Amino acid sequence: MQTYKAETNAELLFSFPDELEWSELDRQGVKLPVRMKFVDLVIEREKDVLLVEIKDPSHSKSPHSERNSYLKRLLDNSVLTQELTPKARDSYAFLHLMEQDSKPFKYVVLIGLDAFDANHQKAVLTGFKDRLLADIRCEAYEAWKRKHIQDCLVLSVDSWNAMFPEWPIKRLTGTAVSGGI
Repeated sequence: MQTYKAETNAELLFSFPDELEWSELDRQGVKLPVRMKFVDLVIEREKDVLLVEIKDPSHSKSPHSERNSYLKRLLDNSVLTQELTPKARDSYAFLHLMEQDSKPFKYVVLIGLDAFDANHQKAVLTGFKDRLLADIRCEAYEAWKRKHIQDCLVLSVDSWNAMFPEWPIKRLTGTAVSGGI
C-alpha cells in the first residue's frame, strides 16, 4: 500500500493499493503553468480518470472562526465558483494539452466535514454536486460545447470510505474537534 497526504501537515491520510495508477497534479516545487489551479490527485481507472480535490475545513488546527467562515463559503457557493470549478477546468486543460485525456473525466471533491454536526454536513452536501456540475459546464454566458467533466461526486470522509473502500482515508489525529457553527 502507498500512502498520500495532500500537504505535509494534512491530517487526511489516503491508502492506495500499489497497482493503482495515481499521481499528484498540484505538486509543490515543480514548475507548473502560471495562474492555473490544479486538483490534488489524478487517479486513472480502467474506464475513466478521477480528478480529486481535497478540502479539509475540519483540520484540528483550523480555528473555529476559519471553519465557520469556510462553511459559509461552501454554503454560498463561493468555494464552488472561485476554487472548485477553476481547478476542474484548469486540470482538464492541462491534461488535455499533455495528451492525457483519452478517457472520460470525473471530478471528485472530498470535503472533511467531520468537525461539523450532521445538520451542517447535510446542508453543505445537499445539492452541492448538481450546483458544481452545472457551474463546471456553464462558466460563461453560454455552456461549454464540450462536456469535459462527465460527472462529479462530492463526498465526506465517511462517504469516500463507503464509495472507495479499497482506497481508505483515515484522519491522523482521530476525530476532528467539534466546534463548527
